Amino acid sequence: MILEAILYASSGFFMKFSDDALDMENNTIMGVISGLICVAGIGYLSVNFPDAATIFLAILMGTLFSGKVDKLGHIVTLVIFLAILVIFGLPSIGLGALIICTLAAWVDEVGNDRESLKGKKIVETFFNYRFTMKIVVLALALLGAFYPVQFQGFQPVTFIYFILFDLSYELAGLKFNRIYDGIKGIYGVIG
Repeated sequence: MILEAILYASSGFFMKFSDDALDMENNTIMGVISGLICVAGIGYLSVNFPDAATIFLAILMGTLFSGKVDKLGHIVTLVIFLAILVIFGLPSIGLGALIICTLAAWVDEVGNDRESLKGKKIVETFFNYRFTMKIVVLALALLGAFYPVQFQGFQPVTFIYFILFDLSYELAGLKFNRIYDGIKGIYGVIG
């Protein structure tokens, strides 16, 4: 339980750090290194826990369908993640939950970049913080808690893990410049 919480949190942090290193700084080396750390965490979680496999496959597919897998670092981590799943196997996951989570991830990604939503405070905030996926994970956790036999929902603790993932993701985004500049200062050659 503690290992899962740590891996969700660290994966969220390194996912965002990798994205920002690639997208904001065009630093492929740092993007790939932090992406590999993220993939190690989500790979372990996805191989061992069906809820994690569903969430991270959905995020992968939602991002892929929205056209955001567009840098070498993104492609490298995608291939490694899929290789981990092929080599170590995927736990049994519910197809319905995967489809719903994939749609939620896709809606969040498309809504996050939609220029027509800029300036509409509530809607913009909703998509900036990717609330569609949070709502879906919460709904699946509640279904899993109250109707575990009828629905292939998530374990209730999965929602807490996902919030840890998301908070760490946001923290990495907020502190990216400070962390990036610190690492670049220490390891000047990675820049």
